[in-house]
Amino acid sequence: MEKKQNNSLFTDVKWLLLKILLLGIIFAVVWIFLLGICRNGDESMNPAIRAGDLVIYDRLTQEYHTGDVVVIKQDGGRQIRRVAAVSGDVVDVTEEGLNVNGYQQQEADIYTETLPYKNGIEYPLTVGEGQIFVLGDNRISAEDGRIYGTTDLKDVQGVVMTVIRRRNI
Repeated sequence: MEKKQNNSLFTDVKWLLLKILLLGIIFAVVWIFLLGICRNGDESMNPAIRAGDLVIYDRLTQEYHTGDVVVIKQDGGRQIRRVAAVSGDVVDVTEEGLNVNGYQQQEADIYTETLPYKNGIEYPLTVGEGQIFVLGDNRISAEDGRIYGTTDLKDVQGVVMTVIRRRNI
């Protein structure tokens, strides 16, 4: 009688470990292939995303639209920026602000002026096939497309899905 109970306990522990392993594999697959997590390292997206905030992004999205917030690889690191123009758009940043395809952009969530950088790229700029043009929301201090130009789609890691505020963690 005692041997049967011991064997049953061993079987239960084996099944529990197998379930934990299966859940771990599923979790790893989701985070490696479907979702990503990134820490925002600067104030370029303030106030929408602050320095130190974590973002969860979708790796599967391959089509980007104006206004999408994306995670990109730039200068050996990752940046979080907003898509300002897509393939075929003509971008011009003047003293009056951001113009895309000849139209002055009215961006409700941008609280600072969009001005060109003295040491930045030359305008007007046509966004090539397989590229996007990105800007930070905090346009005064953002290191964005006004400095390095367009971003290839191969350097876009995904579209931001949610922001996790990290205050005093």
